[in-house]
Amino acid sequence: MKNILILIRPHQYVKNFFIFLPLFFAGQLVNANLAINALLAFIAFSCSASAIYVLNDYHDIAEDRLHPKKKNRPLAAGVISKKTAILLMLLLAASGIYLMVTISIQAAAILSGYILLNIAYSFYLKHIAILDITIIATGFVLRLFVGATATGIYLSMWIVIMTFLLALFLALAKRRDDVLLFLDTGKKMRKVIDGYNIQFIDSAMMIMASVVIVAYISYATSPEVVQRLHNEHLYLTALFVIVGVMRYMQISFVQQDSGSPTKIVLRDIFIQLTLVSWVVTFAWILYS
Repeated sequence: MKNILILIRPHQYVKNFFIFLPLFFAGQLVNANLAINALLAFIAFSCSASAIYVLNDYHDIAEDRLHPKKKNRPLAAGVISKKTAILLMLLLAASGIYLMVTISIQAAAILSGYILLNIAYSFYLKHIAILDITIIATGFVLRLFVGATATGIYLSMWIVIMTFLLALFLALAKRRDDVLLFLDTGKKMRKVIDGYNIQFIDSAMMIMASVVIVAYISYATSPEVVQRLHNEHLYLTALFVIVGVMRYMQISFVQQDSGSPTKIVLRDIFIQLTLVSWVVTFAWILYS
C-alpha cells in the first residue's frame, strides 16, 4: 500500500485545488451545493491525474533508474510490477472520468482532453523544449475550466491569464533543477534538457515573475473587478503575491532547489504563511 501511494502521488493533489479557484473568486465558496460539486470534481480529477502519474513512471522506468532520486520510485525500483501498474492506471482513469460524467458532461470532456494531452506529453511532447512547459501550464488552466464548468461559475480571463503565467514560472523553475542536475552529474535525466540552459531559464523566470506580478496588480486594480466586488482594497493582497514570488525565486536561485513545486509548498513555512495570508486577506475583502 505504501508503494502504491508513492506511485499515485497523493501529495500532488495540491495542484488540483485550482479547481476551487473559480468558486473562491466568485464569492461562492460558502454555497454548499456548488462546493460539493467542486469537491467531487476535485476527487475525479485527482484520480485521473494519478493515472497519468502511473503512466509517466511506467514510460520513464529506464530514465528514472539513472536519476539519483527517481530511481527509488516503485516501478523503477521494481517493487511494483508493470502489470499491477497498468491495472491501477486503468482503474483510476475510468473512475475519474465516470465520476466527472455524473457531475458535468462538459467537465468530463475537459478532463478527457487533459488525459489525452498528458498521454501525448508522456510519449512525445515532453521532449520538445518550451512546448513541454507550456503543456504543464495548460494543465493548470484546464483545472480552472473543470472547476468553472462543474459549478457553473463564470471564469474571469484574469484568473486564466494569471494561472497560466504562474504555472509557466513554476515549470521553468522545475526545468532549472533538471539543468543543474545535468551540470552536476553530467547525466541527462530528460532529453528536453538540450533545449535549455541556466541563462535562458533564469531570464525566462524573471520575465514570468515580473509579468505575473503586473498581471495580478492589473487585476486587483481593474475597474471591472472593483465594481463587481464593491471594494477598492483588493490591491493590498498584491503584497503577498510579490513576496511569494520573491521567496520562490530565492529558493530557486539561492538555495538551488526547485525540483518539485508541490514539495516546496508543503515544506516551506515561508511559502505556506504567504499563501495563508493571501487567502485570509482576499477572503476577508471578498466575503465581508
